[in-house]
Amino acid sequence: MIIRDAVETDLPEILNIYNHAILTTTATFDLEKETLEQRKQWFSHYGKKHPILVACIDDQVVGYCTLSPYRSKAAYNRTVELSVYIDENYRGKGIAKHLMTEIIKRAKELGHHVIISGITKGNEVSVKMHEQFGFEYIGCFKEVGYKFDTWLDVLFYQLIF
Repeated sequence: MIIRDAVETDLPEILNIYNHAILTTTATFDLEKETLEQRKQWFSHYGKKHPILVACIDDQVVGYCTLSPYRSKAAYNRTVELSVYIDENYRGKGIAKHLMTEIIKRAKELGHHVIISGITKGNEVSVKMHEQFGFEYIGCFKEVGYKFDTWLDVLFYQLIF
């Protein structure tokens, strides 16, 4: 497996991973599949301080991880939000752990101070993985999302450097 910075030609595979998550999981609160044009627009918001990393096996993108701005106000500049998505056929193989290891290392190198993760309640695999990396539970926003005919809570975790 190779972990590297994403490039625009990775977007079709990233889009497939994300659209599958939209349709089958509560990991994202998007409700409708995205288009390649929407993913290109999304991609344009990332760069040096806010990377997108991909995990590749045999030249295929099997997962990706991002550091996004947490909020737009200047005082939040050193706080980022982490997201990680893995292709359905590659889950449970440690790919997310490798991506998180690298993105946390990158966050430190970039001078970020806090990483925030919002995890939909019930996703115990993600909770345990974050806790393994030292993330601490900081609170729950109750019933803030509605998907698959269910109100969903979001648990917030943070890692402070």
